[in-house]
Amino acid sequence: MVTKHEQIIRHIISLDVGSKISVRQIAKDLEVSDGTAYRAIKEAENQGLVSTIERVGTVRIEVKEKEQFKHLTYAELINVVEGQVLGGKNGLHKTLNKFVIGAMQLEAMMRYTEADSLLIVGNRIKAHELALKAGAAVLITGGFDTTEHIKKLADEKNLPIISTAYDTFTVAEMINRAIYDQLIKKEIVFVSDIYTPSDEVHHLYNTDKVADWYKLNELTTHTRYPVIDDRGRVTGMVTSKDVVNRQDSELIEKVMTKNPHAVQANTSLAYIAHLMVWEGIEVVPVVNSSNELEGLVSRQDVLKALNEVQRQPQVGETIHDVISRNLRATNNTETEFEAEVTPQMTNQLGTLSNGVLTTLVSEASARLLLHLKKGKMVAESLNVYFIEPVQMDSKLTIKPELLDAGRLYAKINVDVFNGKKLVGKGMLMAQLMDR
Repeated sequence: MVTKHEQIIRHIISLDVGSKISVRQIAKDLEVSDGTAYRAIKEAENQGLVSTIERVGTVRIEVKEKEQFKHLTYAELINVVEGQVLGGKNGLHKTLNKFVIGAMQLEAMMRYTEADSLLIVGNRIKAHELALKAGAAVLITGGFDTTEHIKKLADEKNLPIISTAYDTFTVAEMINRAIYDQLIKKEIVFVSDIYTPSDEVHHLYNTDKVADWYKLNELTTHTRYPVIDDRGRVTGMVTSKDVVNRQDSELIEKVMTKNPHAVQANTSLAYIAHLMVWEGIEVVPVVNSSNELEGLVSRQDVLKALNEVQRQPQVGETIHDVISRNLRATNNTETEFEAEVTPQMTNQLGTLSNGVLTTLVSEASARLLLHLKKGKMVAESLNVYFIEPVQMDSKLTIKPELLDAGRLYAKINVDVFNGKKLVGKGMLMAQLMDR
């Protein structure tokens, strides 16, 4: 039986791109409460099916494929530049492919303005008109308005015309920053990139018996299976430990582990790696918002993905990437490191920030463990403190020392020196992913 929540999501998917969506209309059309409609619309927004825009409302947008991560829709652009829509609202779902800065003579400007592009320009009414006629959207800077004739033209062509209070070059920088942020996000690996889909996953039902587990085990040689009910919802996990010494006639739901840890497809690789280490889990079910089985992700999947990530070229850099690149091993060893304090690594006072010290300590510890063949780590607890402030342009020496290590954990002390003076310390407890 399909739930009301699922009905609403399917209804939203069936709508044409660009359609306006409201809580009241959804509630009326599908005969549900406003609260149910609101929650479903929020879920649709999380799935990238709709976008909520100030002064416009919620709009059905095109679901972008992963290969299109470099592009923004005009609906997303409005949020980036804090703009308002003056006309052409039905074109907000369209994708921004390139933009042109209109800081030139009109004739020269039009040579670069083409269909599916965005013209960024100030209070130049003629430029607005020519751009729309050429099939381009318009972003008016400086907080200016435009004429009713231009707004009507934008509506006719379904091309957005947007106004923002920022100046032209600030807007260009904001758009570049938004695209760059999406590059960084693309580099993050999600469960959806590595999991085995449900049509390839073997599972058992609540009503199956222990004898069915043995049959499936003989067929697949696997020892862990998700358990689902008659609606496809995950209710438990059953392993070889659960069925040992049990009667063949016992129901699976009586021996399974109930309410297992589960993740959704948009969960990050880092989170599920931490979950598996922390809870000692080998396999995690992947579910949707209704807790229906979508697939399975194993510890082997996670380890393989972590190794692949290490080999991938980096396109966008996070602050962590900048700091890690600045950390170099001394004397061809991985037991002592050096780093220079750059302006990006300082706080408002011009001294090394707490966050950067934390990153230096954890990164040096991780490299030490790899060098000692202890495996990859997930930090469990980390304490850092400054003995004295560290100025910009200081050259630091970071010395991690392994105090204790077991099969699943490690304890590391880290001393940070500026020259010969001890300026900071760290103590890290970590769990080990593999050996």
